[in-house]
Amino acid sequence: MNETQAIRLFKCLADKSRLQILKSLMIEDMYVERLAERLGLTPPTVSFHLKKLSEAGVVTSYKSQYYTMYTLNRSIFETTILQILEEKSDEADLQTQREAEYRQKVMDAFFEYGKLKSIPAQHKKEYIILEVIVQAFEFDRVYTEREVNLIIADFYDDFCTIRRDLVAEKLLDRDAGQYWRVKA
Repeated sequence: MNETQAIRLFKCLADKSRLQILKSLMIEDMYVERLAERLGLTPPTVSFHLKKLSEAGVVTSYKSQYYTMYTLNRSIFETTILQILEEKSDEADLQTQREAEYRQKVMDAFFEYGKLKSIPAQHKKEYIILEVIVQAFEFDRVYTEREVNLIIADFYDDFCTIRRDLVAEKLLDRDAGQYWRVKA
């Protein structure tokens, strides 16, 4: 079930009359007049709701003698909410683009000619800055503290704070004065 189908389903389920129709169809297949009688609604109202339910794929219909019978599409309810959430969003690409634009905006605001102007106060922005700085370190290479300080000093004069934050954010790891870049 894709995102659009899920939204249509949830909108259908958000109506008390439609829920009552579905509960009745759980018991047995019915035609419009019988549903109207059972629920105390007019046949046109039931027809309206059945049309919405049908568009969402929740009910299907078939002919039986003179009547159009409606039946519950049980398979649609076998989908869990987690499966719907795990489905790739229609807006995933747009969200990725927005994220990239935000990252670029932060980098433009805090870097000037490759140097960090100041450490952002907001954690999310600081993390973006730290991700930029950690790219100067190679994977699978061990650095001394002096080497780490020299690399960070190219970005910002207060290399102690940046070094500590890189370790705290688990972008760098250390042991006995040795530092290395952590693989995500």
